[in-house]
Amino acid sequence: MAFTAQDVKQLREVTGVGMMDCKRALSESDGDMEKAVAYLREHGLAAAQKKAGRITAEGVAYADVLGGIGVVVEVNSETDFVAKNEMFIDFVKGVAEAVAINAPADNDALMSCTFPGLNRTVAEQQQEMILVIGENISVRRFIRYPDGLSIPYVHAGGKIGVIVNVETAGISDMDAVTELGKDIAMQIAAMRPLYLDAASVGADDLEKETEIQLNKAIEENKAKNLPDEKARQIAEKMVKGRINKFYEEVCLLNQPFVKENQITVGKHVEQVAKALGGSIAVKAFTRFEKGEGIEKKQDDFAAEVASMVK
Repeated sequence: MAFTAQDVKQLREVTGVGMMDCKRALSESDGDMEKAVAYLREHGLAAAQKKAGRITAEGVAYADVLGGIGVVVEVNSETDFVAKNEMFIDFVKGVAEAVAINAPADNDALMSCTFPGLNRTVAEQQQEMILVIGENISVRRFIRYPDGLSIPYVHAGGKIGVIVNVETAGISDMDAVTELGKDIAMQIAAMRPLYLDAASVGADDLEKETEIQLNKAIEENKAKNLPDEKARQIAEKMVKGRINKFYEEVCLLNQPFVKENQITVGKHVEQVAKALGGSIAVKAFTRFEKGEGIEKKQDDFAAEVASMVK
């Protein structure tokens, strides 16, 4: 059965697959549209495997509360263009829902979960998306908060996803608590805290920072021509103040509150709780930034265009 350019276009609209792949599918299927769709689906795994080695440093960091369960996920793609694709966003939301429903222990367990609303696993749906969209896609990480009150925040269309988890007592105005949570989530997105509070800083990290600040202070005092012992004594006193400054930079509750930087986030939470007649405790938070820590491929766009027109 012969097929036309219009058939190729129609198959592309139905599947989202590239024109050349659609043409090949129709050729292999003697122009039969249904068989061509089946051909593309059957070859999806092979197509996905070919793309699996490609770097995925774009994508979306997404946060939501589903059935009272807080979830933040990062799903990566090769390009920012695909990250704005409606099908891709639906896939990300489905992954978040799968996390909320199934409470998977890790990524391997998540990929074996049933994708919401479909008779296939998350892994199988990911392969389907790779086929349809034409880029490598990978579910990178997730965090799930089953307890307490979780407040989600998504910044810049998915560049950053944040969940803040709090516990309250004696408070009836939960809208005010949610508003507080959103302010804290925006603080987290902007200020990149690494820890909840000073007590959360690991002993190794604190020791490393103390050593850095001590050596720095000793060198500064040596520059003042102080004797070595005197330089060290003064440096040890200086380090205490610098460690407090370190806490202000990396600990959420020790950071100056961005909306009123005369007080810390911790003090602001206390003030809001007092005004609402109860207590509020920030228990945890997660901040995912898309592509964070992934080495991006540096493409020579001019060379790529030149190779296409040869």
